Amino acid sequence: MGTKLEYNATLTKRLDLSSHLACFELTLDQPIANDPAFVAGQYTTIGLNNEAKPELGSVRRPMSIASAPQRSDALEFYIRLVAHPESDNPLTPLLWRLRVGDRLFCRNGATGRFTVDDTIGPDDDRLKVFVAAGTGLAPFLSMLRGDANANARSLAQYVVLHGASYAAELGYADELTTYQRDLGLHYLPTISRPREVPDWTGSTGRVEDFFLPDRLTQLEERLGLPTGGLTPDRAVVMVCGLQGTIQYSIERLLGRGFIPDHRRIRRSLEVSETTPASLFFEQYDNTPVVDLRDPANVSRLRQLLPAHA
Repeated sequence: MGTKLEYNATLTKRLDLSSHLACFELTLDQPIANDPAFVAGQYTTIGLNNEAKPELGSVRRPMSIASAPQRSDALEFYIRLVAHPESDNPLTPLLWRLRVGDRLFCRNGATGRFTVDDTIGPDDDRLKVFVAAGTGLAPFLSMLRGDANANARSLAQYVVLHGASYAAELGYADELTTYQRDLGLHYLPTISRPREVPDWTGSTGRVEDFFLPDRLTQLEERLGLPTGGLTPDRAVVMVCGLQGTIQYSIERLLGRGFIPDHRRIRRSLEVSETTPASLFFEQYDNTPVVDLRDPANVSRLRQLLPAHA
C-alpha cells in the first residue's frame, strides 16, 4: 500500500462545462504565505488517496493555476477528465468523484517558468499572443486576471486564441468577452466541430489553424497589424496545450521568424545562438513536440526558416 496523503484543502466550488471538462476551486487550510501567492503562469500539485483501491495508494499531478496570483487562500483549476489514462492510478477519475465540501491535497506553493517574467520579460511591450488548446487556457487566464486585478487600464497588449471542440467547452468565455469589451483584450475563440453547433457564428477549426497561410492575413487584420506584420518584431507567442497544437504552431510560424525557446529544437534547426526566442510553450503530454530523429522532417523545418534566423 502506498503512502497516504494528508489532506489540506477543501473543494469549495465546482462548475462542470461538460461530462469531461470542469472548473475546480480549492480553499487551502493555510493560505500561501507569499505575496503575491505565486507568479501567474505557474503550477502546483494536487492529489487524492485512492479510497476505492487503497492498494494503489495516492496519486498527485501538476496542474496549471487559473486563478489570479493575488489570491492566496484559494486556487482555481481548469481540468479535463483524461479518457484514456496512461497510469494505473490516474488522478482525474478520482477528481470527478468529488463534490463541494470534499477534502483533497494541494501543495502550498507553486513553481514553473512559463511566466511572462521568465519568458518574455516584464518590460517587453510587444503584442503577447496566447495560444490555448482546451484547458491550456489556465495559465493565460491567471496572467490576465493578475493584470486586471492590478488595476490595469488595458489588456490590449494580449491576444487570446482559444480552441475547443464545442462552444460550450470554451471555458471562461463570458469573462474573456468582458475583458475584450472593457479592457481591450483581443479574444478570438474557435471550435473544431461546428457542424454539431449550428448556431455558432465565430471562427472554426483548431486553434493552431489561425496560423495557416491563408488565415494569417485575416488574423493580422483582426489584430490591427499590417499584412505580414505578425513577426517577432511586433509580437511574441506563448502556446499551452497538447503536442499537436504546439507542433503546428511552431511549424506554421517558423516562416515568420518565430523561434521556439527549446535548446534541442534550436540546435537541430541550426538556429544562430544570437537569435532570441520568440515562441514559448508549456506541454500537457509527453509526446515530443517535434520529431528530431527524422532527418527529412528536420530538413523540411529548416527550409521554413527565414535566411537570417
